Amino acid sequence: MEIENYYHGGGGGGYGNNLSYNRSGPTSRPQNKVCIFWQSGRCNRDPCQFLHELPFDHTRTHMQIHDPSSFKRPHHQILVWINPATGANKSKWDLGRHRDNTNANTVPGRLNGERAGTSVGSDRLCKFFLSDSCSFGDKCRFSHAWSVGDGFSLVTPLKGHEKAVTAIALPYGGKLYSGSKDMTIKVWDCETGQCAATISTGCEVGCMISEEAWLFVGIPDSIKVWNTKTGIEMTLTGPVGQVYALVGANDMLFAGTQDSRILVWRFNVATNCFEPATSLMGHRLTVISLAVGGARLYSGSMDNTIKAWDLSTLQCIQTISDHSNAVMSLLYWDQFLLSCSLDNTVKVWFTNNQEQLEVTYTHTEEHGIISLCGMHDVQGKPVLLCSLNDNSVHIYDLPSFNERGRIFAKQEIRAMQTGPTGLFFTGDGTGELKVWKWCAI
Repeated sequence: MEIENYYHGGGGGGYGNNLSYNRSGPTSRPQNKVCIFWQSGRCNRDPCQFLHELPFDHTRTHMQIHDPSSFKRPHHQILVWINPATGANKSKWDLGRHRDNTNANTVPGRLNGERAGTSVGSDRLCKFFLSDSCSFGDKCRFSHAWSVGDGFSLVTPLKGHEKAVTAIALPYGGKLYSGSKDMTIKVWDCETGQCAATISTGCEVGCMISEEAWLFVGIPDSIKVWNTKTGIEMTLTGPVGQVYALVGANDMLFAGTQDSRILVWRFNVATNCFEPATSLMGHRLTVISLAVGGARLYSGSMDNTIKAWDLSTLQCIQTISDHSNAVMSLLYWDQFLLSCSLDNTVKVWFTNNQEQLEVTYTHTEEHGIISLCGMHDVQGKPVLLCSLNDNSVHIYDLPSFNERGRIFAKQEIRAMQTGPTGLFFTGDGTGELKVWKWCAI
């Protein structure tokens, strides 16, 4: 099945997928306790009696899209979040427009305190369909569909990886790249949907981002770098343990590592290479999410905290401890920071007059949230995709958090990525990628 030739040059806009590094250990562990030495990158036991992964059934991943330019909307449209728990504004939610000569109207959002996250009406999903074992076929009274909701549809699956897809990227050149626990990166032809090349990494891919023609791949103890246009290859050393998060800004590359550090490299134009700059210390445990926005770097960790770093000085200017579990994903969008955690919440943050982050809204799910992805539909409306550890992705209109649809998978969707012309991609624990497209309702 063909995928339309959607790429017209330039970067994919969003990047960074992160996966917990899982080393084999005994099947019986005391109370599924996570090894504190592994969390700091110092465990030398193999096998170890404690978990060498995040504290849930399988390893997780997440993506974050940090570049505000990747979310450009019509200039008249702005997002407004108002905390329903504060003051006289507690019942008012708006998706507003700038007042100008062409349009002085406002578009109302949810009013009168309507509950966030209204359920999508749909048939119950057949659990046997997801495992390819339903014997009723078309006569089954439950739904046989990979999604419910309006405005988006499945274009095609891409099969080739033997293990979980952990990262997806779209560097300059019109190809789709996917990284996996099967120790490979696959290059997909966007016109035919066929695998054009397979690159062996020799170890599990933890994360991957693209910056124009550059492709950065996080693996244990190093970062592999390719220039997909010139063919230049290099290896950045310095990380200890798996690299879980990558993000770029101001000619700098930031990497979140297993030993709780954020390593920084600067790009040297004269030598056309990346040179070590510094190491940011402050988190107590593994750094698993990064995002950039508003002249700041944001980092999330297994120590349950978010740290804000000044990009000009590279100093920590705020530490936030509002989450009660690992901060899996960070997304900076339109002057707001969104964070999600295994504590089942998505939190929306804004910067107050004292230049400090404050929570303006908290959305709660029934399951842990492992990934966030933001984009716009074909009408230009902002949409948030939340991957949960119940093998589903919940799709919400913003800023109302009214549920718009769901995507289902046989195993957890560990990687998500946006693409041009309304396309987006998901990769799950079985090794399958799926291509989706927003369409007119």
